[in-house]
Amino acid sequence: MRIAIIYYSGTGNTELMASYIANGARTNGATVDVIPISQCDPTCLESYDRFAFGCPASAQEDLEEIEFLPYYEKLEAQLGKKVVALFGSYSWGNQEWMDKWNQRVVDKRLVLFEKGLAIQDEPTQEKQTCTEFGKRFAAYNP
Repeated sequence: MRIAIIYYSGTGNTELMASYIANGARTNGATVDVIPISQCDPTCLESYDRFAFGCPASAQEDLEEIEFLPYYEKLEAQLGKKVVALFGSYSWGNQEWMDKWNQRVVDKRLVLFEKGLAIQDEPTQEKQTCTEFGKRFAAYNP
């Protein structure tokens, strides 16, 4: 099982979540690459079986629009039946951005793994939550 964890992180919180999720997936035998969105090659779809996308909430409770969203939209149309996980951090609000992102994936008829994982602020206290999310993602059999 090859998993790409592709993320954007403004403060480092979503990046930290990505590393915890990757560690969990690796404990279940997955080969995992953690890739900042700015370094991701758009042809990566061919190389991986599953994708976890991470993006923090913007101030408007949306996905980050400058760097993350344009790239994600390009991939989204090509994901087909690949399993997709979502995660990200937020500082305030009520996780509305994650709810909208989950619904977007469902509306596009992609294979969504669980409900996206949203963690408020720094995920240090939720390290185990992120690790378990990664373990389940690697073991998931749709």
